[in-house]
Amino acid sequence: MKLEGIRVLDLSSFLPGPYLTLALADHGAEVIKIEAPGEGDPSRHIGPRDGPHTVFFRSVNRGKKSVALNLKDESDRAAFLRLADTADVVVESNRPGVAKRLGVDYDTIAARNPSIVYCSLSAFGQDGPYAGRAAHDLALEALSGVLSLTLGDDGRPAIPGIPIADVLAGLQGLSGVMMALYARERTGKGDFVDIAMHEALLGATVNMLGPAVADGVQPDVKNGRTTGGAAFYAIYDTADGRQIALAGQEPKFIRALLDKLGRPDLVEPCTRGPGPHQAPVRAFLADTFKAMTLAEAEAFLNAIDVCWGPVNTLPEALADPHLSTRGFVLTDAEDQRHLASPIRFRNEPARPDWRAHDLDEDSDLARTAADPPSAAAEDTR
Repeated sequence: MKLEGIRVLDLSSFLPGPYLTLALADHGAEVIKIEAPGEGDPSRHIGPRDGPHTVFFRSVNRGKKSVALNLKDESDRAAFLRLADTADVVVESNRPGVAKRLGVDYDTIAARNPSIVYCSLSAFGQDGPYAGRAAHDLALEALSGVLSLTLGDDGRPAIPGIPIADVLAGLQGLSGVMMALYARERTGKGDFVDIAMHEALLGATVNMLGPAVADGVQPDVKNGRTTGGAAFYAIYDTADGRQIALAGQEPKFIRALLDKLGRPDLVEPCTRGPGPHQAPVRAFLADTFKAMTLAEAEAFLNAIDVCWGPVNTLPEALADPHLSTRGFVLTDAEDQRHLASPIRFRNEPARPDWRAHDLDEDSDLARTAADPPSAAAEDTR
């Protein structure tokens, strides 16, 4: 696999950091999860479980070794630093300054191991007036303006169904770590990667920035191209209380559907961009789909070249035969379901280890690291 021979120390918890290191573990890196003694990662205790671990925990921590260390304890901190001497990557997600107070910050580790790639994920980054401020996903969506772009039918901000800041920060962190590892091949030196969830969110608004950047005004969300102003980028009810989403505004898709429905006269408003002038098209499509059940709409739309999808529940999404055919949703020997790695390589595919380790299951790694300096440190790599 791509990352065999790479050792990662994961000091993070909850979602952003573990999501980053999950990708590394799935593709062959040895990920050692450093957890607080006693409780470990809080995700061990969040949500339902279908085995020894919660689904949340095992979904983002599969295949990672677990070592419990109290980094406020001198001997445990020494054990961690010796592990860091043998590591390629460290990932942490504390507030800025915490790692330094604990003596496990980048400068301390890089002084011992100059090749280390050290990634810090935080709400606002390592400096600036907000650096020490506490924040989780929803607050960051609000502050970044993302929530103001996500409006319900009542015009009020709606809570997104997934923690966008957490996932985006994890993906940006993964990109930064891999860039730094690639550069290290040339220079032999590691680097410090500073990922702010706040900036990851705002950086993802590139398709919505036009009015704010050009004119200093808020986008007209209700009439935006992808936020409510286009009949072919909208959600419609069906006769049986379900919904379908149209999601393709290219002229060929618009013509294909409206010609099939006998309303080519409605094509022209859709080709003039989003806005209130598309209201007659939206009303026509709303009436059309309200007269069909979801199954009837599916049969009708699948016969046309148009971008669409049913609004599935998560159980329905997991049962999708396309995902099963591609091996993305898998069931292990214990009858637990897993999502495969979304990063696919033809020549070196991911080989996830589905098992999540118990807290401190791999404590022997810390004991080895705590031995006096010798070849033992290299042997653990």
